[in-house]
Amino acid sequence: MTTDSWVNETLYPDWGQRFRVVRELARVQSEFQDIMIFESASHGRVMLLDGAVQITEADEFVYQEMLTHVPILAHGDAKRVLIIGAGDGGVLRRVLQHRNVERAVMVEIDGEVIRLAKELLPNIAGGAWDDPRAEVIVGDGIDYVRTAQAGSFDVVIVDSTDPVGVGEVLFTEEFYGNAARLLSERGIVVNQSGVPAMQADELRDTSLRRQTAFADVWAYLAAVPTYVGGYMTLGWGAKDAASRQLPAKELRRRAEAAGILGQTRYWTPEIQAAAFHLPPYIAEHLPTAG
Repeated sequence: MTTDSWVNETLYPDWGQRFRVVRELARVQSEFQDIMIFESASHGRVMLLDGAVQITEADEFVYQEMLTHVPILAHGDAKRVLIIGAGDGGVLRRVLQHRNVERAVMVEIDGEVIRLAKELLPNIAGGAWDDPRAEVIVGDGIDYVRTAQAGSFDVVIVDSTDPVGVGEVLFTEEFYGNAARLLSERGIVVNQSGVPAMQADELRDTSLRRQTAFADVWAYLAAVPTYVGGYMTLGWGAKDAASRQLPAKELRRRAEAAGILGQTRYWTPEIQAAAFHLPPYIAEHLPTAG
C-alpha cells in the first residue's frame, strides 16, 4: 500500500474510524478469521481481526494493564493465571510482571495470530513468550475450561473479540460456569465487555450470564482511544465481593510487593479503586447494584 491508502474499521455499520496506512505488513485469512497488520501513520503498528481494531502499539498499554493488573491485585495472592485469547501476548507479558505469579497458561484458538504477533508485533509481548512460567497452548479455550481441574487457577482473564464469530462461545453461561469451577476460593474472572455507548447489549447480556456463576458481578472502566465510543467496560465476576472494594492504599501495597508499582503507564492504585465507580448510563445496564 502507498502512503495515500487508508483502512476503515468495520466494527459498526454507521460509525467508525480510519487509519492512514504507511505500509501493509500482513493480510492472512486463517482458519478462523481475517487478520490484517499494518504500519499506521498515527498509532504505530495495528492489528485488525475481521475488520475490527484489536490492538495498536500506541495505546495497547491501557487495555492490557487494566485487564491484567486489576484482577491479579484484587485477588491479592494469585499464583496461577489462565488467559483465554490474547494472542498478541500483551496480557501474558503483564501477568508475568507480577513476581508472585508462578504459572501463566495462555490458550489462543488461532495460531496465526500468535505467529504474526511474534513476527510483526514483537514489542507487545516482549520476552513473555520465553518465560519459563508461561505455557502457551494453541487450542480451544472452551474445551480447556471444560476439562481443567477444579480450583486449579486463581484468576481467569478473557481477552477475546466481541461475542460474534470465533469469540461468541466465550460469553456463555456454560463458559462462566466452568470458569467458576476451575477458580479457587476467591477466584476472579474478567473479560472485555465492549463500549457501552455503542454496545450496551453486550455489557448487559454478558453480565447476566456471569451472574449465574459468580456472587459478585460488576464492571470497571478503561479509556482506550482506539476502542471508539468513550469508556470501555471490562466485565467482572468474583467469588468474593470484597475483592473490588479495596482502598488505594492496599492496592499500592500489593503492587509494590508484586513489583509493578511505577512500571505502568495507565494503571495506578487510585485508577483501580475508582474504575469500579460507573457513570449511571453504564451502571443501568448491570443486573446488580454495587
